Parts: sequence; structure tokens; C-alpha cells
Amino acid sequence: MPTVATGFWAGWVMVITAVSLLGLLWVAVSVYFNNDPATVHAPDELWDETLREGSTPAPLWWFWLIVALLAVSVVYLILYPGLGSYRGVLQWSQGGRFADSAARYDAQFGAARAQIAATDVASLRADETLMRSASSVFRNNCAACHGEDARGQADTFPNLTDREWQWGGETAQLEQTITAGRQAVMPPWQAALGDAGVSAVADYVISLSRVEPGRIGLAEGKRLFGLYCTACHGADGGGIAALGAPPLNDGSWLYGGDTLEVRKTIALGRNGVMPSFAARLEPAQIKMLVALLEQKRAAATE
Repeated sequence: MPTVATGFWAGWVMVITAVSLLGLLWVAVSVYFNNDPATVHAPDELWDETLREGSTPAPLWWFWLIVALLAVSVVYLILYPGLGSYRGVLQWSQGGRFADSAARYDAQFGAARAQIAATDVASLRADETLMRSASSVFRNNCAACHGEDARGQADTFPNLTDREWQWGGETAQLEQTITAGRQAVMPPWQAALGDAGVSAVADYVISLSRVEPGRIGLAEGKRLFGLYCTACHGADGGGIAALGAPPLNDGSWLYGGDTLEVRKTIALGRNGVMPSFAARLEPAQIKMLVALLEQKRAAATE
């Protein structure tokens, strides 16, 4: 990434800087040469009966202050970038400073991070210090959506402490979810099914996980389910983790399991997004998060 201006902008910066310094010099000169007490006069203009205009010269310490500021500015522009494409005697840049800091960090912690990334999840879970660090990573990156306790919130972000994982809850699957992110797509079926078809499918889907008196016409819902839903959710509604299609027969509903919410999901569809954290988190941090989530899941299901 460039650290100094180039081309047209380099010349523009030089002009602005030079004009600013000359203007500051002019102010200093005007303060010094207009500091003659003999020029003080008191015109007759009055405001508010007691306020009289005068022309008392600026105090001389203003001159020395401006001279000092000029000297500091010139020294700064000699040492550091600030005058167009000139990089300064010290060759300092924000990008270079960041690169140096990253190199020192890698030298100090690189081996430890690589060791954590290569350690199995069970061993990480047993390390209380690493789990405290993982909790900090979770609070900073995950809690805003999934809640401080990782139990989800707002009927939008899933609970991470149970065993219902849309994309699979194995260690490799969790790591892939955090690293690459997920894009869930439940298409809308209102146009294909109509109101009656949406209601019939909703009733049938709900019947897969619970029996509710009063639901009739399940045969039609089952027929429509076989036509439109089994390709993703399976013939028995058990879901297909590889496709991100959740099971519909376990009683776990991310967006709400009452009749109205199930109908809304079928009619309008859902589009959940889990962002990728590959560019934000290091492999060691992702591995620690996987260990933390497995630990939370184990504690919640014991």
C-alpha cells in the first residue's frame, strides 16, 4: 500500500504545504513589524455605548511562537513524509511501522500460535488459560450475533451450545464454518404453492416433530413436501448438513416453530449469512474458538 502521495497529488501537497508555510511566515513578519506602540489609535466608533474599536498591535510573543512553529514544521518535513513524494530523512511510513510491529509479533509469538493451531481440540479444551483467551476472542467477534452465552438471539442467530448445527457439528465442520463462512438459502415457495399449499406443507412439517390435534389434510402436505422439499431436507425431513438444509423433524427452529412462523419461512424463504473470519482471525484463534464451542456444547448437554 502506498505511504506517500504520487503524481499529481504529490505536487498538489507540495504546493499546499509551501503556501501554508509562506503564509505562516507572512503572519510572523506582520506581527513583528506592526508592533509599534506609536501606531495605536482609538477611533470614534462605539458599539453598545461602551465598546470602542482600537488597533492595539499583537503581543510580540506571538511572533516568537509563530517562529517556533515554523522551525518545528520545517524540521518535521525534513525528517518525515509530508512534502509530496519526499519520504523524509528517516524514511518513516505508517505501513513500514505496521510491518515492523507485525514482524516483532511473529518473532515473539509465531511459534506458540503455530503450536496451538496444530494441537488437537481435546487438548485445547483442557487448557484453562487458552479457554479464557478463546472466550475473549468469542466476545470480540461472535457475541454480537450469538450472544454473550452463545445461546443465540433474536430468532435469527443460532444457538451454539446445542447439537443442532445446520452445517454439521463435527470439529472439521465447525472450523470450516468459522473460516469460510456460510450462506444459507431457503427459497420462497409462495408462488409455487399458493396459500393453501403453504399451509398444507407447514402443517405437515410441524407434524414431523410434534403431534398437534386439529391438524387435518396432512396427506396433501406430505405430497407437496415430496415434490418441493425432499431434495434438500430429505424424504424424512432429516436435513442434509452438506447443503446447509436443517432437519425439520427434531423440533428445533431457528426462526420460530409456531404455525405462523413456519408458514412465513416456507412462503417468503430465509437467507442466513455467517461471514468468513479467515481474514480477521488467525488459524490458532479459530482452533481455540472451535474448542470453546465444543466445550460449551458439552456443558450444555450433560
